[in-house]
Amino acid sequence: MTQYFDAQSGAVLPVTVIKADPMVVTQIKSAEGKDKYNAVQVGVGKKKKVSKSLLGHLKDLGTFSVLAEFRVPETKGFERGKKIDISGFQVGEMVNAIGVSKGRGFAGAIKRHGFAGFPASHGHNKPRSVGSIGQRFPQHTRRGLRMAGHMGAEQVTVKNLQVVEVDAKRNLISVKGALPGHRNAIVKLVSTGKVKPLVRVEAVKEEKKKK
Repeated sequence: MTQYFDAQSGAVLPVTVIKADPMVVTQIKSAEGKDKYNAVQVGVGKKKKVSKSLLGHLKDLGTFSVLAEFRVPETKGFERGKKIDISGFQVGEMVNAIGVSKGRGFAGAIKRHGFAGFPASHGHNKPRSVGSIGQRFPQHTRRGLRMAGHMGAEQVTVKNLQVVEVDAKRNLISVKGALPGHRNAIVKLVSTGKVKPLVRVEAVKEEKKKK
């Protein structure tokens, strides 16, 4: 993450810089075909070793380290082998970021679910314990009860992030706010179709002098 200074208002915005290499369309799925839905599969990056089945799927397009699929309303304008870059994004556009959150390992209930914990006095020697996990009926722990366990390493979607800067020459795009995952993680950006002003400048009303 870094800072972005708006030239017009002078506001300082916290942004995350993303390196977005050009993607290549590897497959087109249509609702009229056997797939029964419209989607575009794209590949990015390079990989040395690829299985024979995947190599036959890609054919003359080369090898890719990441293959991802995006649902689209229509498949018109997409062709196999066509390159897609970040020039389609514009400043102020709202996007959703999809990624895998950082793995936290085995965590307790307080860290994992935000439990308040037991009182610190009056004989309580386990202030971070879970507490009661059941009752007399149904004589077993209910399914889905919040307890200690594996935390993180899950798919997370952060909605309504704003595009602050687009640098198509260097393949860099800056998004306001934080993104899920660790540094150098893979993140999907999906446009919401909405565009809002980058910084809202509110007029300050002068207080009326008391007579």
